Amino acid sequence: MNFDEYRQLDGLGLAEIVASGQTTAVELLALARARSAAVNPQINAVIVDMAGEAEARARQPLDGLFAGVPFLIKDLVQDYAGVPTACGSRALRDNVPSRHAHMVEQWLKAGLVIFGKTNTPELGLKGTTEPLLWGPTRNPWQLDLTSGGSSGGSAAAVAAGIVPMAGANDGGGSIRIPAAMCGLFGFRPGRGRVSVGPAQGEVWEGASADGVVSNSVRDAAAMLDVMAGPQAGEPYPFTTGATPFRQQSARPPGPLRIAFCEHSPLGTPVHAEHRAAVERTAAQLVALGHHVEAAAPDIDGQMLARAYFHLYFGQVAASVAEAVAAGADEADFELETRVLALLGRAISAADYVQQRRRWNDFSRALGAFYQHYDLYLTPSLAQPPARIGSQDMPAWQQWLVKPLLAGNLGRALLKTGVVDEMTNTQLARVPFTQLANLTGTPSMSVPLHQAADGLPIGVLFNGPVGGEAVMLQLAAQLEAAHPWAQRRALP
Repeated sequence: MNFDEYRQLDGLGLAEIVASGQTTAVELLALARARSAAVNPQINAVIVDMAGEAEARARQPLDGLFAGVPFLIKDLVQDYAGVPTACGSRALRDNVPSRHAHMVEQWLKAGLVIFGKTNTPELGLKGTTEPLLWGPTRNPWQLDLTSGGSSGGSAAAVAAGIVPMAGANDGGGSIRIPAAMCGLFGFRPGRGRVSVGPAQGEVWEGASADGVVSNSVRDAAAMLDVMAGPQAGEPYPFTTGATPFRQQSARPPGPLRIAFCEHSPLGTPVHAEHRAAVERTAAQLVALGHHVEAAAPDIDGQMLARAYFHLYFGQVAASVAEAVAAGADEADFELETRVLALLGRAISAADYVQQRRRWNDFSRALGAFYQHYDLYLTPSLAQPPARIGSQDMPAWQQWLVKPLLAGNLGRALLKTGVVDEMTNTQLARVPFTQLANLTGTPSMSVPLHQAADGLPIGVLFNGPVGGEAVMLQLAAQLEAAHPWAQRRALP
């Protein structure tokens, strides 16, 4: 088997030829590692080499849905026993878990051959992957652009042809944003569908979910079958249906009622090509027999963004405090992370709880919306991928915040209106994804379109609680009608 043949197949396709004896896990691993050696110096997607573990595993008899398929996991939450989980941080580079995360155990049971970990911004906090620990991950479609974040390393690795799918997670868009930027299918399961145990009961109050970025819909559906299901002690013991998602995704969805909106919930600009992508998708959906109309849920986007940032600040403060208590040096965290932790420490418990209670308002409003519609379509992104380095904190801001850090003056910083300023700057590029995180609903970015310069453009579908199967059915229908897998980012 050669690389061109390897790249033509998705994960299930590779597993099928291993099962038939046409190739072996050892041969597939060699192809994946050779591709990584060829392209990773350009994109910097794979930052931890697990060749020893992978080569030993590939020589063993393997069972499972993806037996023998090479795979990469993200350097965040997805713990592999004995391999550091640094979370993209210099402060955590010596953090070595003693046991696998449940999702990693499930991937191993499915027969996957894990041979490395992918890059992520520090603590997964950004929509771009440029940590000081590992350096920036570059977009295989255009190397001076970001691959997105926080699963930017995984998305770049898949887009560059190293693997057909890779582990990812999403607390504010971190599966869907890089999938959109790299021309991949990015599926975020709903809250509780996939366990993040045993080290954690839920990540970011349940706003974060684990999944994959992939080339094909059927791989994402099959991986959801592999990953879904609770462990003992889960806060949300979400049961799975009798019919696997892989089988359900192969069925036509039937006519759906789909609402669409091409405008930012923050009132910030949306690039013309991204608005046009939604309009073209709406026309494609009508041609497939669906009812489509312009509508949006009755949710204040600015209020949702403020609730999201309170979660963001509080979680960073708690993570930094836990790391310091375990022996890490706070000075090893990046400056922007320390500023976020400062803001988190300045927020009172009452303020945090008040903002957390608003999640229920958003969920109720979205639930009422889904009484009339099956799915909700928007752009995945408001703007094209940013250039590497362009999202760094400017030097004048660094100069300004250092005295605030030294004086622990978080409340003074909050009084400057920093939350509203961040809403209209940091989220202006990615204002659509946080709705699913706070409401716990499934969401997916589908790579249906391309810009005039050739960059991929994704469109975002949100669904109701428990709506994964219908969403996967629609994605498979769109994939069949408008296939994207043959587009190539790198030769």
